[in-house]
Amino acid sequence: MAFADTTPDDSALIKQGEYIARTGDCMACHTVGNNKPYSGGLGIKSPFGIIYSTNISPDPKFGIGDYTEKEFADAVRKGVRKDGSYLYPAMPYPSYAKMTDQDIHALYVYFMHGVQPVAEQAKQTDLSFPFNQRWGIMFWDKLFTDDGAFKPTASRSDEINRGAYLVQAAGHCGSCHTPRAISMQEKAYDDSSDQYLAGTELNGWNVPSLRAGGDGSKGIDGWSVQDIVDYLQTGRNVHAAVGGEMTAVIQHSTSHMTDADVKAIAEYLKTLPQQYAAGDSKSFSEDARKKTEDQLTQATNLTAGQRVYLDNCAACHFVSGKGAPNVFPPLAGTALANSANPTGLVSIILNGSRLPTTPKAPTQLAMPDFGWRLNDQQVADLATFIRSGWGNSQTAVSAADVKKIRAQLPPPAVTSKPGDLDGVEHYSSQKSQ
Repeated sequence: MAFADTTPDDSALIKQGEYIARTGDCMACHTVGNNKPYSGGLGIKSPFGIIYSTNISPDPKFGIGDYTEKEFADAVRKGVRKDGSYLYPAMPYPSYAKMTDQDIHALYVYFMHGVQPVAEQAKQTDLSFPFNQRWGIMFWDKLFTDDGAFKPTASRSDEINRGAYLVQAAGHCGSCHTPRAISMQEKAYDDSSDQYLAGTELNGWNVPSLRAGGDGSKGIDGWSVQDIVDYLQTGRNVHAAVGGEMTAVIQHSTSHMTDADVKAIAEYLKTLPQQYAAGDSKSFSEDARKKTEDQLTQATNLTAGQRVYLDNCAACHFVSGKGAPNVFPPLAGTALANSANPTGLVSIILNGSRLPTTPKAPTQLAMPDFGWRLNDQQVADLATFIRSGWGNSQTAVSAADVKKIRAQLPPPAVTSKPGDLDGVEHYSSQKSQ
């Protein structure tokens, strides 16, 4: 591969590279909070310990300022640093390997001439033995990665091929949404396998399938192209509101993409048929949803969880469980409520959730945190009801489950707890059941 010379004043190429950095979601992983852009230090949980992102600003000492374009390309697409050591595959180089030479070139020009250098050392990854032996990743790479660039499919339209490229390559959607094998490689890196984007679990949170083809009503295959576009551009649609790690993806990446590119992604996802297990119904039961709605409306013979729901949640999500389209997400039939692992749901109840501010949805809607006012048993009762009401079909949550999840959560970034309650005995982790 030949690399062209770069000039610092090539503003068009810098702008192109900035856009490609958005499609690759570089900001979300390499910037912590309000720290300087691309200064690194974000802790990424893995089964082997915390992996910290690196400083990728053009500072020559602490960043990548002394990388040649070939060295930069090798780091992005092969996971090999300038010094020859191997990056952990928390860096999605198996997906970036599909990126075109043109995109890598523009990305390099942007990072070298469009990003401010940050002369700060990012926190260093320090895994225990044997995972601190980076040379071992060389063998993992040989077994589980492919250097081949993305190849368009002749039978697909240019739009769908563009969407496939964004999803499979720069967007690296499979890194989170494709199940992994015991050796931690993604089970598929493209749609030649029905495992690709089939959904999985990440740090206890359900990661839903992105296979949107089909006529179901329980998952994303019930979403229209416009529903997917709305979600990627604003973090909300009539079916769901973003939570967890996908929030940063929308805030820093997909909400900044062109309308054409977001639509291309949606059109591509609609070509991937959803897979259902034998005996699993595609359809959500409207009769079951209505039964719960009627019981909550009558407010008789309520369970403990239903009482907590009416007191704390019904004003926004309503007794129907449908929420308010594009404002408060539904709870009936959603992936969050129907996940086998309750961690995501319980985490949001405890710490609340804030939608990202995006160009097309600048208002930052927020769900308050309830961890300060509900004890573990109350949260367990509430989660159990949400996971079984309106036709949802998941198992009960115990107070012990909630206590464990609460202990692992950082404090909420923003709390709804009134200041005059500080120091006053109230429903807190100390009074948890």
